[in-house]
Amino acid sequence: MQHSQPAAGRYAPSPSGDLHFGNLRTALLAWLFARQSGRQFFMRVEDIDSERSSMESACRQLEDLAALGIEWDEPVIYQHERGDAYAAALEQLDTYECYCSRRDIREAASAPHAQPGMYPGTCRDLTEEQRAYRRSQLAAQDRLPAIRLRAHAHEWTVTDYYKGEFTGPVDDVILKRGGNLKQAQAGDWAYNLAVVVDDGHQNIDQIVRGDDLLGSAPAQAYLAHELGLKQPNYIHVPLVVNAQGNRLAKRDGAVTLREMLAEKPITEIFSQLAASIGVSDVTSADEVLEKFDPRNLSQEAWALVLP
Repeated sequence: MQHSQPAAGRYAPSPSGDLHFGNLRTALLAWLFARQSGRQFFMRVEDIDSERSSMESACRQLEDLAALGIEWDEPVIYQHERGDAYAAALEQLDTYECYCSRRDIREAASAPHAQPGMYPGTCRDLTEEQRAYRRSQLAAQDRLPAIRLRAHAHEWTVTDYYKGEFTGPVDDVILKRGGNLKQAQAGDWAYNLAVVVDDGHQNIDQIVRGDDLLGSAPAQAYLAHELGLKQPNYIHVPLVVNAQGNRLAKRDGAVTLREMLAEKPITEIFSQLAASIGVSDVTSADEVLEKFDPRNLSQEAWALVLP
């Protein structure tokens, strides 16, 4: 598919709270990779999960990133406004209704020979009679079925800047969530569909994110292929961890920008961010843009030691 927009990178936080040091580090890296390669850089607010997202949180996140000197191209996309685009994409795909509850999926996944973390295909090949029966059962409970992709590949290969070629499994991912009919909202689109559609819309061909998401890249790249979109290149970067070696979380202490600003100036915080990606003696985004060399980024998790 041809695209009229220039190639771009992006950062796409979920607005469920203030960004912590690890989130800020990934945002900085995404900005650096995009700007050093001459790409546009977009900010996307991934707020399709209406139960966890808030506009206040989104505003605070954008303010914090701007305070660090991370600038972006307009417009900022909010996923809750993109329902029509997701619906149009859904119409292009081979899909089926899934009537499984989370408990059903957990029990099926624990069965012998089941592949961990993969949907076992329980509803994939039901007859029309079986579907009508399962649909009526859900309707009696005022519930809607989920919509899943009928994948025609079992695995897919992506290219990552640091990992090289990576081949991973593809399964029938959820594209639209089911649930309580009375609580159903326009924002019940699933992350896997929304992120792929939005990346295609903005011509995102470079995705920088934490290496804990490497395993989800093949399924998302396959979905892009099914939608006729260009497959992006990935840059999965190591996470920030706490002193115990566990993934950094807000419960670890003063780890958000606003918390850290109560203890130190923003130039010191930025110097610490820069040091975590292999750049020393800088206090601003412009300085690190000049000095950052992606070849010097350690591929080990970086530990944030708090006072």
